[in-house]
Amino acid sequence: MYETSPTSEISPMTEPRYTRDELIAELDMSPEFAEKAWNAFGFARRSTPDKVFTDADLAALRLFTASSAAMPEGTQIAMARAIGQTMARLTEWQADQLREIADDPDFPWDLEQMSNALGQIQQLIWRRHMALALERHAEHSTDEKIDLIVGFADIVGYTSLSRRIDMQDLERLLGSFEDDTFDVVVDHGGRVVKTLGDAVMFTFDDAVAAASAAVDIHRLSEDDNLPPLRVGLARGAVLSRLGDVFGEPVNIASRLTSSARPGTTLVDDTIAGQLADDDRFYLKSIPSLRVRGYKHLRARVLEAHRDGPLVD
Repeated sequence: MYETSPTSEISPMTEPRYTRDELIAELDMSPEFAEKAWNAFGFARRSTPDKVFTDADLAALRLFTASSAAMPEGTQIAMARAIGQTMARLTEWQADQLREIADDPDFPWDLEQMSNALGQIQQLIWRRHMALALERHAEHSTDEKIDLIVGFADIVGYTSLSRRIDMQDLERLLGSFEDDTFDVVVDHGGRVVKTLGDAVMFTFDDAVAAASAAVDIHRLSEDDNLPPLRVGLARGAVLSRLGDVFGEPVNIASRLTSSARPGTTLVDDTIAGQLADDDRFYLKSIPSLRVRGYKHLRARVLEAHRDGPLVD
């Protein structure tokens, strides 16, 4: 294993007792695997003779290495990479916020106290999300495909927009888009898979819930001064792995989003069929789409119901 910077302002919870080599020996781990794992967690390859690892570090890493009996090395490294990327992004955002708070002379906590409080909050939220995830996955094996609706929402004209406004305004716009879209998806019972700069990827079990969320996502442009948005929804069998989803519905939803006109939602035939008798929605026929990977992709425009025929 390799150490973090000794200049960190956050002290370890217990007294450091192990160097890198001592930790590897305690774990009975090969140096090659240690290098791969620490790299995947996102840490630089530095080595010093200092004792920087604690008993708590040893206990946590012992659990990680013990998983080798149940999963191949490639899966372990992929898990380490997913954890590292998630935590790196989270802590970058948190560090910015903590620095701003710490500059306030009237705030009574120092950086270490605030970081410890954040750690407790993260543990609280993590346990609840883990319980929900285990409940969702209880009926499926890890390599079993599941039927889901995959959706994307993105900002129309983002590239040209990013050239016209300054970085502070762009950051504020992206923050509003991500936060508000997240709220809409969760409020309707969906799950945000990830954010992709100017796009948000999400999943739903239910077609009505997904369609309702799409309608409300477009309302963000009216209520929150966001640029026009576009949404694509597709249903089918996907593989869920390490928090992400893979499969043809992902590709189709992405193509539908790219093909949608500003302020509109495109849905595939499966979702259109499931919504055809629901008078809360209006489905408009369009010519088949010719997009990358699909010469004749059938889709419908989804709107909140208006006067007139439900499906034309």
